[in-house]
Amino acid sequence: RPCASVKNPRKRRRRQRKRASWKTVTGSPETAWGRFSVVKRCDQRGTKRTVAVKHVNKKLMRRDRVTQELNLLQRLQHPHIVSLIDTYETPASYALVMEMADQGRLLDYIVSWGNLTEEKVACYLRDILEALHYLHNSRIVHLDVKPENMLVTGTSGQPTVKLTDFGDAVQLNSAHYVHPLLGSPEFASPELVLGEPVSLNSDMWSLGVVTYVLLSGASPFLDESAEETCLNICQLDFSFPRDYFQGVSQAARDFICLLLRTDPGRRPPAGLCLQEPWLQVGTAEGRARAEGCLDTSRLISFIDRRKHQTDARAMGGVRSFIQSRLQPQV
Repeated sequence: RPCASVKNPRKRRRRQRKRASWKTVTGSPETAWGRFSVVKRCDQRGTKRTVAVKHVNKKLMRRDRVTQELNLLQRLQHPHIVSLIDTYETPASYALVMEMADQGRLLDYIVSWGNLTEEKVACYLRDILEALHYLHNSRIVHLDVKPENMLVTGTSGQPTVKLTDFGDAVQLNSAHYVHPLLGSPEFASPELVLGEPVSLNSDMWSLGVVTYVLLSGASPFLDESAEETCLNICQLDFSFPRDYFQGVSQAARDFICLLLRTDPGRRPPAGLCLQEPWLQVGTAEGRARAEGCLDTSRLISFIDRRKHQTDARAMGGVRSFIQSRLQPQV
């Protein structure tokens, strides 16, 4: 079993050799940080193959949670999902050796290259929808769909977007799984915020928020506090400010509204979203997409703000606040 404890000396030596086959690149900074982990660039000794190694802090994450993530990753094979290559263990962390996304995170890639258009946004979303469609067909819900978990590989001419970080993902074997609310709630669905059972369509809400961010550089529900942000989510309190959505087509806004529905049953599944005309190439609505470049200046501030939002604390108190505010006034 991956990351299982080892008592046999021979097994211990094999594990040490396995760990020795991966070497952190000298002088290479961490490529990403998460609530419980840090990702470092590494090279395989001999072949010089470059990979990304996710080190999960043992003090912050239980072994069974890591094992659950590994069990899921070992079953997944899809061109739009970052693949697991190997695993090993250090005294301080569980290490997951992952495929290296050479272009980094999606938002960083967009800001770096510029010239963002609706057509490019639609292409990026199709890649993520393909990944979600694959996951949902196996009853796996990701539960952490956000820009930081979207990586880019390939060239600027034909980039591929891949979904990563399955630390929150679960296979829904029953209709009553309640997921803890951790850190920033910006991309969380109403049912997750309220402590209600999640579903496959919880991911679709999150993708709707991601779409809003890509097109505008702004967060639709963000407020001055986590409590107010959650209240906005549950009350579906968002709009399309003219300054932020100037030059964005009505079809793009309609697609966002299609996903941002408080009732999970009214959100279209990933497979149906892939058939949406706005996401297609060569259709009338596809050709009607706005052709001008989108303003990406706000994405720089968005990226900088999000770097400081990796809080791993549970937010149970937020749910009590939301439920009290949503109760009918007598």
